[in-house]
Amino acid sequence: MSTSSDPTTTIATTTSKHETAVVLPANLHARPAGQLARAAATFTSTIRLEHADRTVNPTGVLAVMGLGATAGSTVTVRAEGHDAEQAVAALAQILATAE
Repeated sequence: MSTSSDPTTTIATTTSKHETAVVLPANLHARPAGQLARAAATFTSTIRLEHADRTVNPTGVLAVMGLGATAGSTVTVRAEGHDAEQAVAALAQILATAE
């Protein structure tokens, strides 16, 4: 009977989840949607925007505009990955300052 142990390799990954809700100061039209798409594309985390039971990938301008978020409504930014915290902070900043 052999009692050898089977060496296993464990790869540690550090992913994190972050989210925040932002009340829009203005309608989510083409300009802020473009800013969100450009910013979202710079992160490796999986990012989602949620509004009124709809969820979209913010790397698409039309998807963001398709949320139909208007001034005074709340949009939630969620991200999961290595740079999730930075991604949520960057997108929340864009949403909070939309004109």
